Amino acid sequence: MNKFYFTIVFIMQFWFSSAQNSNSFFGKVIESKTQKPLSFVVVSIQNTNLMQLTKTDGQFSFDDVPSGHLLILVRSQGFKDALYPIEMNQGDKLDLGIIALEEDQTLEQQSSIITLLESDFIDENSSSESTSGLLQSSRDAFLQAAAFNWGQARFRVRGLDSEYSTLMINGVSMNKIYDGRPQWGEWGGLNDALRNQEFTLGTAPSDYAFGGILGTQQINTRASIYRPGSRITFSGTNTNYSWRTMATYASGMYANGWAFVISAGKRWAQEGYFEGTNYDANSFFISIEKKLGQNHSLNLTAIYTPNTRAKNSPNTAEVTALTNVKYNSYWGYQDGKKRNARVKTIEMPTIMLNHYFKINDKTNLNSSATYQFGKIGNSNIDYQNADSPDPSYYKKMPSYFSSLYAKDNGEFSGAFIPDYENAEKSKSLFLAHSQMDWNAIYKANQNPILDSNGIISGYEPKKSKYVLYEDRVEDQTLALNTNLSSQLSDNIFLNAGASFKKLKSHYSQHLLDLMGGLYFDDIDPFYKGTQSQSDLNNPDRQVVVGDTYGYNFNYLATVIEAFTQFKFTYNKVDFYLAQQFSVRDYQREGLYKNGIYETNSFGKSEKVTFEDFGFKGGLNFKISGKQLLAFNTAHMTKAPSLRNTFANSRLNNSVVNDLESENINSADISYVYRSPKLKGRLTTYYSLIKNSTQISFFYAEGIFDNGAGYLNTDAFVSQTLTQLSKKNIGAELSLEYQLSATFKTTFSAGFGEYTYASNPNVTLINDAKASLENTNPLFDFGTASLRNYKQAGMPQRAYSFGLEYRDPKYWWLSTNINYLTNTYIDIAAISRTKIFYKNPASGFNFPEATEERAKELLKQEKFDPLMLLNVVGGKSWRVYGKNLGVFASINNVLDVTYKSGGYEQSRNANFRGMNQDFSSGTPSFGNKYFYGYGRTYFVNLYINL
Repeated sequence: MNKFYFTIVFIMQFWFSSAQNSNSFFGKVIESKTQKPLSFVVVSIQNTNLMQLTKTDGQFSFDDVPSGHLLILVRSQGFKDALYPIEMNQGDKLDLGIIALEEDQTLEQQSSIITLLESDFIDENSSSESTSGLLQSSRDAFLQAAAFNWGQARFRVRGLDSEYSTLMINGVSMNKIYDGRPQWGEWGGLNDALRNQEFTLGTAPSDYAFGGILGTQQINTRASIYRPGSRITFSGTNTNYSWRTMATYASGMYANGWAFVISAGKRWAQEGYFEGTNYDANSFFISIEKKLGQNHSLNLTAIYTPNTRAKNSPNTAEVTALTNVKYNSYWGYQDGKKRNARVKTIEMPTIMLNHYFKINDKTNLNSSATYQFGKIGNSNIDYQNADSPDPSYYKKMPSYFSSLYAKDNGEFSGAFIPDYENAEKSKSLFLAHSQMDWNAIYKANQNPILDSNGIISGYEPKKSKYVLYEDRVEDQTLALNTNLSSQLSDNIFLNAGASFKKLKSHYSQHLLDLMGGLYFDDIDPFYKGTQSQSDLNNPDRQVVVGDTYGYNFNYLATVIEAFTQFKFTYNKVDFYLAQQFSVRDYQREGLYKNGIYETNSFGKSEKVTFEDFGFKGGLNFKISGKQLLAFNTAHMTKAPSLRNTFANSRLNNSVVNDLESENINSADISYVYRSPKLKGRLTTYYSLIKNSTQISFFYAEGIFDNGAGYLNTDAFVSQTLTQLSKKNIGAELSLEYQLSATFKTTFSAGFGEYTYASNPNVTLINDAKASLENTNPLFDFGTASLRNYKQAGMPQRAYSFGLEYRDPKYWWLSTNINYLTNTYIDIAAISRTKIFYKNPASGFNFPEATEERAKELLKQEKFDPLMLLNVVGGKSWRVYGKNLGVFASINNVLDVTYKSGGYEQSRNANFRGMNQDFSSGTPSFGNKYFYGYGRTYFVNLYINL
């Protein structure tokens, strides 16, 4: 009996002693202005696995906390992070009291981000696109600088295109099968509705996908996670649009299990920053959730953002010198109004149904079905047996006359015979008529009506020489997706997912406007007989508005992907392992029997299948509560995009020869320091992408060898590069230091070296050489010497220093100065082949093609460095219980003029043509440039109801 009492007393003493020694802390999170409690706020102990969400009353509590110096991180979407140091001794029970989170007004900066630059208006959405939109959810100082300060100069993190990232909405990848990139315009103008974002940089683990080597972004539109309330904003700017208005309402979760969010907005401009660039965009969003018991929930999301925006032209230095950097050759006056011939239209609704299943406290399953449909159109002018309507067409410029040479003298170049008189006349004519002449176009499509006196009394329509058409893409995409997350044990977490995506994409040339004429011939006037016919099944068609002509085909694609990821978390080390497998099927279905390729254009092509895999892993070593060492590495293969699979998809079913998946290797290592005063990150990274394929189209002069029997040495060609490799090496530095309670300073630096790492194979297709016997007129140009040339389209070095003042009375002001350098022109591969040096008339090398002169002509242009000064500020008030705020920014305060991108023209396809053109001093086919915005502003007013 005594033993029994002794045992009970011992157990009680041990329990009491253990209870006394247990460490814990608790507190409450509120909003600083309203003093209302905040729910679902993430409270965590930095560099540990301990994390909680605050309850509906804002309360949180942690038990069994380790002793020592700890850093408590409190964060929630829309608020500034709060980092609190505490000293935890054995047996402590700390009351952290009230933690007030301040609204993060810098989130208003997301509304001002420039994600649509001139490059985004190119028909094929070129790879020089900025990745700013991908980064805006990150709070890292370097990534914030990349998005808000450097994005206007087309900076790309780690020199990688957005096709190497994965952008997801509710766990569904929104990257296009066609080119692998997200189409930002499909959800533009919904900043408030799409603010719930998570971003992982590089190959760091994501809970939602295997991801790419640039990063993974997840946007969550589940209705119940939005903060209840209403928000109205009104904005003014002078970038790609002038005005914007937006309204959003979130209900929160009702007692009956329903929640919903609605948002609508409009952006518009009669003329944007560049001449003749009108803009009209509407945005609609709705998310409805129904909770079905304790473990199930359904959420329906619908997004519809129809928008049209006029494009601006890239220009040669000659054109810019005669006009200005805002000059745009695509527009002209019609009936007193500016009309742009090249307009991009996007109407691509998305409907998504998600099922959230809480299997148990440790396992969740999110499944979804998504349907996206609609069209993307790019308008342009087509013409037959008429002159180009482009006012800056090379034959209309002074350089056409000032760069003339006589015919070749045998193997040697002809004499330089500039015609300065006509050059001066063309200059005067261009300055007097520097915009598109819509009246002349309409008159060319009509016959004059003469009265009895022979005086023109009116006009009557005839066969159109000029028409306005649209390159139209009509997509239908079905996507099914499921994602499992499970805590297998105290230290092991599993993420797994599978997805199925099926695409039918209709590509066609769609006639929009006969421009005063009666009809348009559906032929190619550069060919004769049956070869001129677009569709031999319906020859000699006369098309009118609404008809399809020229080309007409479907892309068919199926993509199946699956991934698993295991994360292991321990006191000192976390590590993860992930793997992915995917299968892709591509096929072209020709709807026209093209006259040039009558045996290889109509019907379905062969199926092209790719099987790809990926492996990645990494670890975090927790040096202390403030310091972390992180390492990530990946190896994967990536299928070519649909765009780069069919060599000449508008006309035939031919597949690129020897097509392979890309082979990708990536690694990065980071040192991270985070304390209440100082936050820093230093990262070094490396990526190598092998076996890339690129397809482009252009008109080339003097490209084919007359000695080999080709009477016409000029041609419009399709160029394919294969076995292209890219190497990206660099470092990132992110520093943020809290000088005082009100002053903060930041410094960010990106140092990159992005080069081509191979000499790719170059093949060209010349449609003029196609025949019944030769259905794939392929010409092998050998290799292009691209190794060690710089990758184009972005600054490879960028530096930013910022200073911010944040007043306790809820106003703030910050300024940053940025230095960007090492931006290069996009080079023409054909000019770096051996055939470039051959005389097409004889097949022998040009005698003047010396190594020294070749180095001068083929030296890659490096743009001048630029310095950008930006100023940002904001103020918020509490008025009658409502939050009212204003945000304003001025970018490029000093109004610096700079080239943001450009490319070498490929028209001079042999050494002599290029040498003569550039030796004249006024080249007709000089480099073409895009220019960045000068001084711009953005003002945003908002009220939270």
